[in-house]
Amino acid sequence: MKTFLIVLDSVGIGAAPDAAQYGDIGANTLAHIGQTVGGLKLPSLESLGLGNIPALLPGGLTIPGVTPVSRAEGGYGAMQERSRGKDTTTGHWEMAGLLMEKGFHVFPHDSPSFPESLIHEFERRTGRKAIGNKAANGLTIIQELGTRHMADGSWIVYTSADSVFQIAAHEDIIPLPELYEGCRIARELCNPYVVGRVIARPFIGSPGAFKRTENRRDFSYPLPEPTLLDRLTESGIRVITVGKLDDIFVGRGIAESFHVENNPDAQRDLLILADRPDSFFCFANLIDFDMLYGHRRDAASYAGALERTDLFLGEFLRKLKPDDALIITADHGNDPTFKGSDHTREFVPLLTRGIGTPNRSLGIRNGFYDIAQTVAALFAIPSMPRGISFL
Repeated sequence: MKTFLIVLDSVGIGAAPDAAQYGDIGANTLAHIGQTVGGLKLPSLESLGLGNIPALLPGGLTIPGVTPVSRAEGGYGAMQERSRGKDTTTGHWEMAGLLMEKGFHVFPHDSPSFPESLIHEFERRTGRKAIGNKAANGLTIIQELGTRHMADGSWIVYTSADSVFQIAAHEDIIPLPELYEGCRIARELCNPYVVGRVIARPFIGSPGAFKRTENRRDFSYPLPEPTLLDRLTESGIRVITVGKLDDIFVGRGIAESFHVENNPDAQRDLLILADRPDSFFCFANLIDFDMLYGHRRDAASYAGALERTDLFLGEFLRKLKPDDALIITADHGNDPTFKGSDHTREFVPLLTRGIGTPNRSLGIRNGFYDIAQTVAALFAIPSMPRGISFL
């Protein structure tokens, strides 16, 4: 038996009940993208019941172009996150069974964002100065400070609305091994602050034409307790990740990793895995929706990425065997029509195939960790501490 958990990064489906705490009342990633482009063409997701989900939500907005079906091929519902936060690490960790009640530390947006003591020790241990030290859009700050960085070799450090310490460096000025080592030092220094991620943000090009590369790496906060991935591995179940999840889970409980930084490569690897005859659990993240289009507030390109992914899903679904299981969801929202350039606190869609009977409403799940409990039940391993199985 193969079980796939595919996360459509940032594809939210409506403001969560606690959205006011995050300044996100009114956000709805899928509905607003559909409105902006005059309707989405997502027949594969529609057949699984995507268009049936808004009716389950309080004040749910229909998704233009995606209609309810009378008989969905799988189960459909939505999930509300219980952890504090709306970032990648928090969302994926909760799917794997964790609960971050206090959430990660978020640095202030005003300059300086990072404490002087933190920056001083980072500079001392890396032997380079740090510039920036504020909340910023990643593309904007390398255009702003890239020329200076190339002249004096300083690190460009910045944060965002998430719990992150990001380090940008031109690959010709600071080689990738040194950038990654700088991130490992920053990771150690950020642990006392309970920072979710330290992120390497390498770029290339010349002033006025800088471009980020796909050599990004995420250095996550140490996992506070065993996850679904650990439990599966302990029980002899092979765990495979696709995307950046080996970084998010610090390699723990993972037997095989396809580390890729874009949707086409991740989708290629998923199609290869669907053809494999062995039994495993595959946890995959499709990052482009969030990284390339949500943060850049590009609704049209976001829509295009959704429609290309739907075409992939059509092929992927045809490859699945009768005893294979599939779960499709998201880790948070990132409404490209909303204010700012950050994630949005939203319900996330939940679609399944091969889990229970088709055409079944899964309702609104109170916690992403229901996924972990469901996967544990599918593989008949001991129950997880939190969550209720879809079964």
